[in-house]
Amino acid sequence: MFETIDLTTDTRGVATLTLIRVDKHNALSAQMIGELTQAAQQLAQDDGVRVVVLTARGKTFCAGGDLAWMQQQMAADGATRFKEARKLAEMLHALNTLPKPLVGALQGNAFGGGIGMACICDVAIGVDHLKMGLTETRLGIIPATIGPYVVARMGEARARRVFMSGRIFDATEAVDLGILARSVPEGDLSAAIDAEVVPYLSCAPGAVAAAKALVRDLGPRIDKAAIDLSITALVAAWETQEAKQRISAFLAKRPLK
Repeated sequence: MFETIDLTTDTRGVATLTLIRVDKHNALSAQMIGELTQAAQQLAQDDGVRVVVLTARGKTFCAGGDLAWMQQQMAADGATRFKEARKLAEMLHALNTLPKPLVGALQGNAFGGGIGMACICDVAIGVDHLKMGLTETRLGIIPATIGPYVVARMGEARARRVFMSGRIFDATEAVDLGILARSVPEGDLSAAIDAEVVPYLSCAPGAVAAAKALVRDLGPRIDKAAIDLSITALVAAWETQEAKQRISAFLAKRPLK
């Protein structure tokens, strides 16, 4: 059914949604974006699912947006660019509003959109050796569609520390920034995730869904206006000469200036 992700559910009702583009460091391609949206819709409608764990195979949790996909958008017409950016935004929104607890298990590094994927989780735990970075500005683009979720998770003051610099940081700082709830040795990740999952199995699913919706409404509003703003910002960044030159140079393995 899926090619870039894997979706399984155990007898307890714990679904595991796994990114499996291992050879591409689980970068978000058009196909993966579509499949994640479909999976989110499927999970939302499945009354047998109590909790969802988001994880990945390989050394990298998610390297962010697929650069070949982004290069295609820069070469496309304006309507296509907006359409593709909206698909990315809608995928993030679908996972963020999933009426089930979403627990992130980061088994490896996360960059750009990978941090956005961590920030849409209700709680994320990562291995203590991972590295992270909002590296978009190195390529002449910005953390746009993930921006509402990153700022909601970190708060503006903490987000400003890493949102624009492209700086790489470690798991300890990721905890301090609020991206991760905690970091653990690689061998302890499974047990740490299970400890987050098990309490939900004793809760009323309807109450959990209602509580999750309420806490979102009480926090920073990520509404249509915010999402549309993020889409417009991403498309504008794609259209700059900076982005075209830097992404082309990166793909051609030329030095970035």
